[in-house]
Amino acid sequence: MAARTIQLTPLAQETRAALPTSEAAAHLSRAQQTLRIWAMRDGSGPISPIRVNGRLAWPVSELRRVLGVSK
Repeated sequence: MAARTIQLTPLAQETRAALPTSEAAAHLSRAQQTLRIWAMRDGSGPISPIRVNGRLAWPVSELRRVLGVSK
């Protein structure tokens, strides 16, 4: 199975309030499953997601904070 390529918008230019797991993982250079584990174990990771209708959304402001990106 071929990996799907994700086109990332630089966090400094991102206008959305939150990103899906696939994009957040790519920005953090982590596997998607790692972020899902963080979501399952509250407080185990540097970022906590927002749950929207059973889906995980990762706040862009928190991604910027963790990665040291200013807007």
